[in-house]
Amino acid sequence: MQIAIYSRVSTDKQDAQNQLVQLREFATKQDWPIVAEYVDYASGAKSDRVQFQTMFRDASQRKFDLVLFWSLDRFTREGSYQTAHYLNQLDNWGVGFRSYTEQYLDSTGIFKEAVISILSTVAKQERIRISERTKAGLAIARAKGKTLGRPTKVNGQHRAEIARLRSAGLSGRAIARHLSISEGSVRRANRVATA
Repeated sequence: MQIAIYSRVSTDKQDAQNQLVQLREFATKQDWPIVAEYVDYASGAKSDRVQFQTMFRDASQRKFDLVLFWSLDRFTREGSYQTAHYLNQLDNWGVGFRSYTEQYLDSTGIFKEAVISILSTVAKQERIRISERTKAGLAIARAKGKTLGRPTKVNGQHRAEIARLRSAGLSGRAIARHLSISEGSVRRANRVATA
């Protein structure tokens, strides 16, 4: 089994060598040849980490059979939904995963299905909680009279000018160009005027 190592520290002032030394030693003890190492010096809160993206591209091309990482929070900190998505993606490509410090997080072990199932369930609950918090926040904002949605660029003065230019025979595109607003804003203003 050929493996890749993924290591991450939050800033370039930190040293990834501690992780790498132990991950390499572990791979050697397992008789796993290391074919690639990916090291990011960035927050794990987003997936736009260069080496993380490269590792996923290589995984999709089956350049290795397993990704070994120090711990799940070194792999990603994007939340359980996104984490489950990443691990499922690796699994769909036929690439395993293993955490060095979390022995239960091992797609090559007997608990593979249980781990993915638990992570997926936690991710689903996280999505539900986020949705509920968002809906509650929107309801409170509406109750306070806050206007939601994209702010309009068209004000009362624009509406009057749009109406005047429309009656002068100008097209929506010409009005938009004349007032430096989008055609969509002109259409919305016309809908409001005729409502």
